[in-house]
Formats: sequence, C-alpha cells, structure tokens
Amino acid sequence: MIKIDNLNIEFDSFSLKNISITVDKGEYFMLLGASGAGKSVILECIAGLIKQKSGRIFLKDKDISNLPIGKRKVGIVFQDAALFPHFTVRENIAFSLKNKKVKKIEIEKTVNSLASEMDVEHLLDRYPETLSGGEKQRVALARTLAAEPDVLLLDEPLSAIDIGLRAEIRTLLRRLNQKGQTIIHVTHDYEEAISLASQIAIIHNGEIVQTGTPQYVFTHPKNKFVAHFGGIKNFYKAKIRHKDNGQVVNAVINDKISFKILTGQQADTGYVLIGQKNIFISNDRPDSETLNKFQGSIKEIIPAKFGYELVIDCGISFYVAVTAETLQEHNYKEEQQVWISFNPSVVKFIAG
Repeated sequence: MIKIDNLNIEFDSFSLKNISITVDKGEYFMLLGASGAGKSVILECIAGLIKQKSGRIFLKDKDISNLPIGKRKVGIVFQDAALFPHFTVRENIAFSLKNKKVKKIEIEKTVNSLASEMDVEHLLDRYPETLSGGEKQRVALARTLAAEPDVLLLDEPLSAIDIGLRAEIRTLLRRLNQKGQTIIHVTHDYEEAISLASQIAIIHNGEIVQTGTPQYVFTHPKNKFVAHFGGIKNFYKAKIRHKDNGQVVNAVINDKISFKILTGQQADTGYVLIGQKNIFISNDRPDSETLNKFQGSIKEIIPAKFGYELVIDCGISFYVAVTAETLQEHNYKEEQQVWISFNPSVVKFIAG
C-alpha cells in the first residue's frame, strides 16, 4: 500500500536517517518515539508538507515523492485538530467536497453519513470554539475522511483529549481500521500502540531502531532504549559464565550479582530483562524452590498506574510492581530489608 524507501530529511539541528517502512493495505501502523525523535516529520513528509533530501515514497506502487499534497490521496489529522474556526462543523466536513465541485446532494449525503459515523450529528451547526477536545478530533476525522484518503495520517490524535474520552476515540479509530482504512499513527504512548497497532516502528535520534508487532517489540526489545520505552526497567547487560544443566545458565550483571536464566542461545554476552510483575517480594526468605533469591533494601516506593513500584537494591536495582493491597498488608517501608525471587523461565535473554 505505502512504502517509504531510504528517506533522509535534514534540518539545521536535526536529521532523519535512512527511514524505510512498508505499510500494507488495511494495516494500523504506529510510529513511536520520545518528543523530538522525528515521528511527526515523517508523517508530514508522507503528506507532502515537508520535502525530503533523498529517498522515495510510494503509494499503491506509484512514486508520490514529488507530488503536491493535493495529489497524494492521503489525509492528515493534527494533534490540535486544526479546524477552520469560521466554519461550522457541517462546513468543515464538507470543505474538501466543495473544493472538488461535488454535487450539493452528494455533499449533504456524505456529511450526514460521516457525522453519524463520528457521532457528531448533533454538532453540525456548531462552531469549533464551542467544542470539546474530543469533539474537535471527531470533526477533524470526519473532514479528513470526506476526501476518501487511501492512507489516514494521525499526529498524536489523543494527546490533547481528556483521559476519560481517549477510550472512546480509540474505539472509533479501531472501528475505522476494521472497516479497511489504512492508518499511520504517531504517538509517544506505548499503551496506545498495544491497544491499536498491528505493526509499530520505534524511532530514536532520527533512526528506526526496531519494527514488528507491539507484542513482539515490547517483549523482545533490541536495546535498552526500546525496553525502557516499553516500560521495562529491569534490563541489564550480562555476561554468560557457564552452563549448569540443560539450558539453565548463569548471567552475571556488572560483576556484582549473578542469577540463573533459561536460554538455548550460545552467546557469551547480551542483555537480560525481567518484567516488574514477574518478581515476587516477601519479608522473609522464600522457602520455595525458586532458583533466584536475593535480599536487599527498599530504596524507593513510587506510585504507579495500578499500584506501586518498589526499587530494591540487591547490588543492582530491581523494579518490582505490587498492588496497593500488598503494600499495605506487608507494611513495606523505604530502607526496609526484604527478599525478592523469580524463576529463570521469566527472564528473557537477548544476545549481543
């Protein structure tokens, strides 16, 4: 459907280097990265708002690299919706159709259909200044879809919307994609990617560092940046010392601590990662047969989305997720001595 081949863009203080992605028809593709990584620049280059230094963009096997924005059959929705303030909602949605000299009866039919799909029928005679953030984004989507784009480009569409309304817009976007709309969506929120995307590309310092499904990328990160971006904090450089039996080996971290992992790979060095929820914490030494047990002290207790995150110093810092009930029941405090434990099977190893 759309292919970006070796795209390079340069500004005075920033550049995008060798960007190559392929988005299939009907796919929901997300570009993820921190602020300033270059995500929106890629979107604007696809739309024709920014000119690349080199590289090509293909849409349906047609080279659109040098076409003006009006000839590209793509539609872009910006973070702030960018509605025409002096137009009503009805006039905003109808804008591209009027420019194409579409018959009045067809314009009315399309506007009413899209207004119904976006749930803004009751707003058709209102002006943008009277709308909420979520309503503005629905209208912006309707206006863009009226032009029947082959690819819908979304630049941080949920960031300006109240948290309580984001689930509604996600549902709307998911429904659009399920109907066959190809979408490329820029965001810095990995939770959006997990809930919406079929494929993602992680961008860091102007380069794509990893692509794949959200599930694969966030459980098999290629490097520390991707791991941290996906919310994984227990990510360590490791040396593999020797085999104990079968596929169980010792991973040595910073020459300070060693624990057992399960891997069939023969590499001598790499990275290990452990999900915060896969580490158990207790006041007393675990009497189970868990192979990895360490005593340490709680250095920090941090409120988190679904409870708390405890930072525990066992020679290296481990991040452990606990519920509010667990914290209260065991009366965990900073500087308290505790035990942590985890099985070799929950540790993922990346050779490198």
